[in-house]
Amino acid sequence: MNKDELKKRTKDFAHRCVKLAIALPKTQLGKHITGQLIRCSTSVAANYRSCCLAQSKASFVAKLSIVLEEIDESSFWLEFITDEQIMKEKMVTPLLNEALELTSIFFASRKTARMNK
Repeated sequence: MNKDELKKRTKDFAHRCVKLAIALPKTQLGKHITGQLIRCSTSVAANYRSCCLAQSKASFVAKLSIVLEEIDESSFWLEFITDEQIMKEKMVTPLLNEALELTSIFFASRKTARMNK
């Protein structure tokens, strides 16, 4: 998968998370999770774009680490939605699976970049 395909994939992930987030109930907890999920999922896409412009291996690895933190936080909030039974699991599972796949991709990329210093 090349960087343009990953840019699209992370952006699609962000859009899908935003749609799920705005569908959450307007309770105190729902509003809190909405803000958190929107922030971290859109940060995945934005920080990956920044990663693609890194001017050194060290900068690339550092920016990719931020992407990993944000995708992990996205996974947390998606899991939390399911744990709290705020939405049906079938609504959340595809996004959680995508988050886990992206995590694997970015983790492998960071590992490779660190080995090629």
